[in-house]
Amino acid sequence: MIFHDIGLVDAWVIEPERFADDRGFFARIGDREVFARHGMVPDAVQTNLSYSIRAATVRGMHWTVPPARESKTIRVIRGAVLDVIVDLRPWSPTYLQHAAVELSAENRRAIYVPPYFAHGHQTLTDDSEMLYVMGDTYSPEQERGAPFDDPAFGIDWPRPPSILSDKDRAWPAFDPDRHAAEMAAAAPA
Repeated sequence: MIFHDIGLVDAWVIEPERFADDRGFFARIGDREVFARHGMVPDAVQTNLSYSIRAATVRGMHWTVPPARESKTIRVIRGAVLDVIVDLRPWSPTYLQHAAVELSAENRRAIYVPPYFAHGHQTLTDDSEMLYVMGDTYSPEQERGAPFDDPAFGIDWPRPPSILSDKDRAWPAFDPDRHAAEMAAAAPA
């Protein structure tokens, strides 16, 4: 696997290193020890699929707060998306900075989303399907969200959303003071 720094502390784009022959190729896309050496939460606790019918569908922005410690390794298995993450760790030197990465079935890249990062994506094609490998189980009590176009995040989405869920429309604006209070339990000593 080839790890690409995307400018946010602890976040990575992971490219499969292909071993090819006339049959096709083989590539490792996960390795607990290699992930741990990169500071990633290496355990696969839950696996999810996300399917979007139409291009320009937006999902996000979502994250969890303590005691949840949800990480994600996300790969597109059909279609293409613009995947966006925001560092929401108040102690991080990249706090409130974001990175946007195109993930597609064609480029086979994955993104590692550390715990306490917001995550969202916009589909770039119809019939886009994503595979999520989660480092913690879903905890609705610790789930938080903000509007996809929240000015606190400064994300430049490629298109206006074609579809947005009622839940994603209802998230309140990001409140840094409330968030800092919720994150205090996770701050490094």
